[in-house]
Amino acid sequence: MNTISRQPQLPEDIDPITFEVVRSSLDALVDEMAITVMRTAYSGIVKDSMDYSTVFCDEKGRVIAQGLTIVAHLNSFPDAVNCILEKYKDNIFPGDIFILNDPYGSGGIHLPDIFIIKPVFVDQVLEGFSGATAHHSDVGGLVPGSNSTDSTEIYQEGLRIPALKLYEKGIPCEDLFDLISTNVRVPKKVIGDLRAEIAAVNLGERQYIGLAQKYGITKLRSCIEALIVYTEHLVRSEISALKNGRFDFTAYIDADNIEEGPVIVNLTLTVSGEKMIVDLHGSSPQVKAGINSPLTFTKSAVYRAVRMVMDPTIPNTSGYHHLIKVKAPPSSVVAGSHPAACGARGITGFRVSDAVMGALAQAAPDRVPADGDGGHTIISIGGYDSERIPFTYVDLIGGARGAHSNGDGPEGVPYPGGNISNTPVEIAEVELPIRIEEYSMLQDTGGPGEYRGSLSQTRRVRCLVEEAVLQIRSDKRRFRPYGLHGGHQGASSMNILNPGSDEAILPTMSVGEMVKDSVVLHKMASGGGWGNPLDRDPGMVRQDVWDEKVSFLHARETYGVIIDPITYVIDDDGTQALRLSYLKDDKGIT
Repeated sequence: MNTISRQPQLPEDIDPITFEVVRSSLDALVDEMAITVMRTAYSGIVKDSMDYSTVFCDEKGRVIAQGLTIVAHLNSFPDAVNCILEKYKDNIFPGDIFILNDPYGSGGIHLPDIFIIKPVFVDQVLEGFSGATAHHSDVGGLVPGSNSTDSTEIYQEGLRIPALKLYEKGIPCEDLFDLISTNVRVPKKVIGDLRAEIAAVNLGERQYIGLAQKYGITKLRSCIEALIVYTEHLVRSEISALKNGRFDFTAYIDADNIEEGPVIVNLTLTVSGEKMIVDLHGSSPQVKAGINSPLTFTKSAVYRAVRMVMDPTIPNTSGYHHLIKVKAPPSSVVAGSHPAACGARGITGFRVSDAVMGALAQAAPDRVPADGDGGHTIISIGGYDSERIPFTYVDLIGGARGAHSNGDGPEGVPYPGGNISNTPVEIAEVELPIRIEEYSMLQDTGGPGEYRGSLSQTRRVRCLVEEAVLQIRSDKRRFRPYGLHGGHQGASSMNILNPGSDEAILPTMSVGEMVKDSVVLHKMASGGGWGNPLDRDPGMVRQDVWDEKVSFLHARETYGVIIDPITYVIDDDGTQALRLSYLKDDKGIT
């Protein structure tokens, strides 16, 4: 990698220490906003799974700081802010708070993600926007949780909110609150989460005004502009360090619930000097299913993937966006046009990121890990409890990453674009009429390699009400996670209803019914391996066997390592001979 100068070219009135303090203060500002959401939200998907984001933009809508939450959301804020600026122009005042979720004309990314954006004024001058978005547990539509993969147009997916004023000059629009409450299944949780977002953007406003008072608004503006320029400087250096050329990659979505499946995400990544073009032409046309990704979300998926191979200390600002040009065919799965359904668009965004990483693996082989679980699975179970009170259980299952050039894929670490957590079992069971009967990792599932992919996870959930609606969004069954540099594929995902003698295999994306005591079992895809499994250190294989991640048989047949099942001692001579025979016969797993 090229050596990057850490010293920005600063304006004459800004010294390096002030610059770094302001930069850190902005980072702390958005992280405090994120903590505020987590501590005040009502629903499990927000307060426990942490499916939300916080951001601060300048007066032009450019991101200047983003919180440590869902990366996939954050680069969509510029479009949302610009929609507000265009629609309201001179009708934006101190105390206003805007709300939106509509992906067609308002900068939203899908209906469950509701944006709350507050303009921030200093001395009556608009200086920026404090923003939050959270995945709400329901916004209406075909199924509880509003993540239907079977919807054919956006009108079936729930309540669409164009950019509107939720507060005007500090006065709440109670009619809008009432409208939202009336159109969702769990209004207490939805309104509670909205108020958590409102608390966060109010905090962001106060903290920013405090910075302006401390440094003066002129100096603060100068620091922010320098921060964006500095980001661009570092990103130019990062891109120029990549191998120049054109790199193609195609990713697939199983999409086994629709006739058009599998769905193709085709990508050509071109690196030329200090700039990059990501062209998604050749991807599938948009489909009559809820997996179409709005272009805003697709661009965010590209940015976050490219960001993964860059220096992590680079500021998280809009300074790198215009160096990465994204092209996508209109009315495609990666650039859905109205009225394309997009409730489960996350799966397409994940495949876009996977395709970018697959292309980058050719441009920077040692900096890209093998493929992983493909993004978190969403399981939704909704209905009415014994007192006819509506409920929605929306859980995110993730944490199986691919191996990399110097280590195994980490277990329990979520997909890079979705920095989420699983809902704690105890909290889910206390709050909802479900029982989680298994939460584990599956032996022998990690993609074999010199470095092993992380193991598959499994989650088994029992329904405790008379009837409920089940919605599953998963992937990577037919198209398993890929390995790199001789590493093997990860294991496939699987969905099983009532595992046992009467079990039914469910599609990767499905909507169905559950009755009392029925059980759904989800097995995630695992991480792919890196390097030849026969090059894995026998001591590491022994440790995996000791930890019950690898069986004795798998160690022998896949890694060529013979371990005594009583003493756990490695048979060095037998292992060497077995590995030589495997190499001679070109034997290995498929």
